Amino acid sequence: MAITVLYIILAIFIFGLLIFIHEGGHYVAARIFKVTIKEFSIGMGPKIISKTSKKTGIAYSLRLFPIGGFVSMDEDEESDDPNAFTNKAVWKRMIITAAGAAMNIILGIIVMSIYVAASPRLGTTTIAEFSNENSVIMQSGLEVGDTIVAVDGKNTHIYSQMYYEIMRKGYEPIDVTVIRDGERITVENVSFPTQNQSGTVFGDIDFKVYALEKNVGTVVKEAYYQSLNTIKMIWESLFDLITGRYGIQAVSGPVGVTEAFVDAARAGVLQFVYLASVISMNLGVMNLLPLPALDGGRLLFQIIELIRRKPVNRNVEGYIHFAGLVLLMILMVLIVFKDVIGLFS
Repeated sequence: MAITVLYIILAIFIFGLLIFIHEGGHYVAARIFKVTIKEFSIGMGPKIISKTSKKTGIAYSLRLFPIGGFVSMDEDEESDDPNAFTNKAVWKRMIITAAGAAMNIILGIIVMSIYVAASPRLGTTTIAEFSNENSVIMQSGLEVGDTIVAVDGKNTHIYSQMYYEIMRKGYEPIDVTVIRDGERITVENVSFPTQNQSGTVFGDIDFKVYALEKNVGTVVKEAYYQSLNTIKMIWESLFDLITGRYGIQAVSGPVGVTEAFVDAARAGVLQFVYLASVISMNLGVMNLLPLPALDGGRLLFQIIELIRRKPVNRNVEGYIHFAGLVLLMILMVLIVFKDVIGLFS
């Protein structure tokens, strides 16, 4: 019990750190462009602690609910403060708006690099052996020694890319491109074993691969492609959710994320580090979606302003973001309710 509580505290700390990094990105960019900042807050709701800097006049606050944060800047259209956010050039506002998500993605890449460097074993995409002589993959035409370079037309530079593409598309026969005896060939309609997770069928593998020799070059390559693959996975998971391939049970809020962190911590430090990397990049990517109330929605209006050479009516934009925020909060409540129910099921 004590260990579980410790894991929960650790999970909340990491979640808070990711929020801090995100808001810190907005804050640092705003300070670089000398924007007037009223408050830097971690958390939402009532203030727990708040201290105002005598030098800058900025209030630094910790609030009750650890579900977000904000950097409050002067966004009044009628403000006569030359350093008000609204009065800065649109390209500067775009950088400030995107900086939070960018910091989360950069942090995710750094943490992913640490994960790769600390991993005891890295795998290639070359088949070393099949699990048994009745392997459905072997019967479909793949052979020991084949280096898999593309799955369903998607290039696979590292093991995790290969496994992800097989998992996502391998629930039905797909084409696999390999290097065999120095020749690039495509094996058509390869069948893979399947697994069912929460009502969704995924492809699986029944073979082992050769280990990859670890050195600076392979670690850098692995970290680079792991990061790209993670961002790709986030986008495609969102697409699969919208199209109905994944159900609502695949979506998690703060409670679900905390539970995932606890499970990862129990599985080991490396699993915890990997999950922290994925969630950091996920937070960055999701915030860039062009939806009202998100950073991506604000960026969209700024891009429109850049093209039109004049801003969209601030009141209209404000109403749209407010409506988006209300819908976002309703969705958050529903997801939290779903996550809490899941804890007892």
